[in-house]
Amino acid sequence: MSDTRPADPQIAAKRQVFAWALWDFGATGLNAIVVTFVFSVYLTNAVGDDLPGGASAASWLGWALGIAGVVVALLAPVTGVWVDAPWRRRRVLGALSGLAVLLTAAMSLIADDYHYLLPGLVLLAGASACSELATVPYNAMLRQLSTPQTSGQISGFGLGFGYFGSVVLLLVVYVGFIAGEGDTRGVLNLPAADGQNVRAAMLLTAIWFGVLALPVVIAVRSPEPRPQEPTARAGFFSGYRTLWTEIVAEWRRDHNVVYYLIASAVFRDGLTGIFAFGAVLGVNVYGVSAADVLLFGVSASVVAAVGAVGGGLLDDRFGAKAVIITSLTAMIAVGITLMALSGPLAFWICGLLLCLFIGPTLSAARTLMLRIAAEGKEGVAFGLYTTTGRAVSYLAPFLFSTFIAVFGTDRAGMGGLLVVLFAGLLGMVAVRVPRRATTG
Repeated sequence: MSDTRPADPQIAAKRQVFAWALWDFGATGLNAIVVTFVFSVYLTNAVGDDLPGGASAASWLGWALGIAGVVVALLAPVTGVWVDAPWRRRRVLGALSGLAVLLTAAMSLIADDYHYLLPGLVLLAGASACSELATVPYNAMLRQLSTPQTSGQISGFGLGFGYFGSVVLLLVVYVGFIAGEGDTRGVLNLPAADGQNVRAAMLLTAIWFGVLALPVVIAVRSPEPRPQEPTARAGFFSGYRTLWTEIVAEWRRDHNVVYYLIASAVFRDGLTGIFAFGAVLGVNVYGVSAADVLLFGVSASVVAAVGAVGGGLLDDRFGAKAVIITSLTAMIAVGITLMALSGPLAFWICGLLLCLFIGPTLSAARTLMLRIAAEGKEGVAFGLYTTTGRAVSYLAPFLFSTFIAVFGTDRAGMGGLLVVLFAGLLGMVAVRVPRRATTG
């Protein structure tokens, strides 16, 4: 396997690291606009608000995102097999990013008419799936850009930069395209009729991601294969056969790799649940106004970004496992405290503390996956990392809803999320990490 690490054993070229982080800066913003805050809301509240027969546009959105998740779970492993070859990573990342850009740009054609709901859902699900699949070659590139001593800080920098990107794009779209009431919206005074302001925002988002994804494709050069290395393309079904072979080999090499995949999938789902249901709890339980939710979301992203950068530095010093266990323990303690308190101030303080530890946990989870993966098998490792995350993605929503149903109060939903985090913490304690992975 070609050596894909930088010539400098201490640090990757700053230009390449910055180009790599720019992709996350753009991709996180795209997901925030398309999946979370703008286009999904437009589809459910405007395009599909008059569906015949009393059908719910929100339920259709849930089905669309569920199907996208299944597609990711099925394709991420074979994508990982493909990008095990370092010379394929840049090409696959570029192709998936380009497809996400095209799908996002096509969202500008979705008018405010229920006949456009299905095409809009297809575009949203496709863009979401492409963006998530692209993280497989993107994460695998971390091996090329870092050394064992710097992977934590580089991972944290990329993740933190991504959070800042979502803040910037959210503010630009809100101020320029969404804010206000009446016939025109935003400082650009775009017509709200037929969703023209939202459709224009989707064009901006597509351009945003396209421009920011381009540097990594240009700057992070992939090595060409050596003459003795195979260059033939892996077929779709042969990719799954190769995947099974790799899983068996990893199990025989070190059971803890498989244990870590399971444990990290559980606690990552808990982190996703904190972000997904935090705004609901803030409004319904702690009295945060609906207008302040977006402000909290922006603040939460900034705090998570700071945590990711700081956590990356601690990762390289103390090890990824230590950062993960410490962060999860702190989050559980803060969550229990939040459940005992009331009022907007308590939500703001405890909510931002939770977000402070989300960044380090996600960053360290990525670097630990890199460090315990076999050399040259980063693609397969991150393909499985993505798939296992999808496989347990029902845990947090299920326990959140179950706790509310059992205890009869929305406040109890936080308890369900804490159970998921605690299960992930126990799984991490049981994972035995080789010393080289613990210390970087």
